[in-house]
Amino acid sequence: MTILEQMGASAKQAARVLMNAGAKKDAALYAIAEALRANAQTIIDANKIDLENGKAAGLTASLLDRLRLDESRIEGMADGVSQVASQPDPIGRVIEGRTLKNGLQIEKITVPMGVIGIIYEARPNVTSDAAALCLKAGSAVILRGGKEAIHSNRAIAEIMRGAIERAGLPRDCVSLVTDTTRQSATELMQLSDYLDVLIPRGGAGLIKSVVENAKVPVIETGVGNCHVYVDESADIEMAANIIFNAKTQRPSVCNAIETVLVHRAIAEQALPAIKAALDQKQVELRGCERTRAILGDCVTPATENDYAVEFLDYILAVKVVDSLDDALDHLAKYSTGHSESIITRDYDAANKFTSCVDSAAVYVNASTRFTDGGEFGLGAEIGISTQKLHARGPMGLNELTSMKFIIRGNGQVR
Repeated sequence: MTILEQMGASAKQAARVLMNAGAKKDAALYAIAEALRANAQTIIDANKIDLENGKAAGLTASLLDRLRLDESRIEGMADGVSQVASQPDPIGRVIEGRTLKNGLQIEKITVPMGVIGIIYEARPNVTSDAAALCLKAGSAVILRGGKEAIHSNRAIAEIMRGAIERAGLPRDCVSLVTDTTRQSATELMQLSDYLDVLIPRGGAGLIKSVVENAKVPVIETGVGNCHVYVDESADIEMAANIIFNAKTQRPSVCNAIETVLVHRAIAEQALPAIKAALDQKQVELRGCERTRAILGDCVTPATENDYAVEFLDYILAVKVVDSLDDALDHLAKYSTGHSESIITRDYDAANKFTSCVDSAAVYVNASTRFTDGGEFGLGAEIGISTQKLHARGPMGLNELTSMKFIIRGNGQVR
């Protein structure tokens, strides 16, 4: 048995205890929050090693910022764990119930998934966030972070495991794969005897690799080629404000927009206003020929790939379209099914857009940056699911559960 198989077997045993842990789950979560605060310096010391290694490896400033932990961020991690503990228990909730003609009483209730695997990249706060959500949802979790954050992740995981054990639950409710080679990632993807579901959190490359190699059921999260379509009836000032927010408020996240589509009837008025707003953050525009004809050579000619890529940067693709139908055709070709928005004062156009766009979140006159579990009032999330089976959109505690039927009778036979 390999190390990962042993880890999977231990997690499966821990999951059996967690199924009926009840209030012990909250006790463990509050213990984790307290332990993170008490051991903040240990985590910071480990994080310094990762930062030094990251600088030596040439990580960008934005990646180093994602990697960096300080007392404030660790306090935020602890607060996040406590907030998960304070949410209602998602397990044992009756989804529906009925009595059949033969007297059988049937209930459908929420139950834990069992063992969840999570593969993620260079954000060590995901270690505590993901562990807390899985624990509250009654599932054991096997975490596999990127090599850039391995020292931070090891420190956080050991602190959490100790806190869980002190709260009276198996420490193997949370496990961390410390081998950061590609081989360990591939083995985890194929750990079908032990994992019930695998959730990748990261860029398009990571998610593609997991989907192509996993033998375990996968919930795809995160890739967001998101759009704003400015309809011919749009309020131009509103459109400029929404596009500015959706692109620049935090460009490196999956719900930031990557492309703006503008109806040709409003393009000459709307595009200069949109550019003026984006110029506040020096956003690079890559546009079609009609966009360049209006805005000039300051716009880089757009390639086919510019409409397909997730920039995660101060770069925005722009295209002038002939109609709402043209915009819908563009979305059907390039959207990753995350979040799309229409800016319009036309009720029928808004309804057609919301009916025809096949994404997890579809907005009318609002920024895509709201696609978030907390913003939707769902609490913390494990990610944004862009697929259709099991869960779609922000994946909070309820989306981390499965279901089963309980049937009560008094001697019925078929």
